[in-house]
Amino acid sequence: MPELSERQACRILHVARSRPRRQVRALAPVLDELLVARINSLIHEHPTFGYRRIWAMLRFRQGVRVNRKAVYRVLEQKRWFVHQRTWTPRPRVHGKRSQAEQSNQRWAMDMTHVPCGGDGWAHLAAVIDCHDREVIGYEFALRGRAKEAERAIEEACIARFGTLRPEGPTPLLRSDNGLIFQSRRFRAACRDYRLRQEFITPYTPEQNGLVERFFRSPKEECVWQRNFESFAEARAAIARWIDWYNDGRPHQALGYRSPREYRAEVSRVA
Repeated sequence: MPELSERQACRILHVARSRPRRQVRALAPVLDELLVARINSLIHEHPTFGYRRIWAMLRFRQGVRVNRKAVYRVLEQKRWFVHQRTWTPRPRVHGKRSQAEQSNQRWAMDMTHVPCGGDGWAHLAAVIDCHDREVIGYEFALRGRAKEAERAIEEACIARFGTLRPEGPTPLLRSDNGLIFQSRRFRAACRDYRLRQEFITPYTPEQNGLVERFFRSPKEECVWQRNFESFAEARAAIARWIDWYNDGRPHQALGYRSPREYRAEVSRVA
């Protein structure tokens, strides 16, 4: 009987050519169990962090000398990656984003809502510096009016200038076109505090992307991980998280330093 080729034999037997071949599987790399335990502890504490921020917490907060590839490898082997939402292309308007070359040059402001159990919904108004990303003023209240937004900018002015009516150059305050920010009370407060207002193009939240992205972080890392039973419980948790965000949370855009660490370092260099 003549010799049959592999192709002919597979055709006669109706099997794929790849099936008879021996499958060689690559051995999984041996993981450092101490590193795995450290990463597991961080994931339980910060379940929304990706591998870069986990690496930053290990490297800069715990002093563990490890590279990002090693952290990525552990998350890949353990299937601990954070689920990423599917991105689809969409049209973008051409407009300046809320960026600044130095602190107190441009501030961004917006308001979001937080469920508080039996007390209903509370409103968080926040002011963020577009250069160092620090939350310099916020107000968390059961009502979301111009009065509450005014308190947030009052806190921001006192935090950065020590007064409600600063001298010299003042920041440009960017916000969306909400009724609160266009109200007569809020605009009068901005004039009194010598803050110039700037409104984004309607229906283009990406032009105020820094504060929009900021609001996602407390919701993922604080609000959505708890079921607040009251406004008081939510207010205490939000206050603790904002303090940690300013002082300890590594920020990728700031070289994995916290906003206040970054601002202090820039001030020393200047």
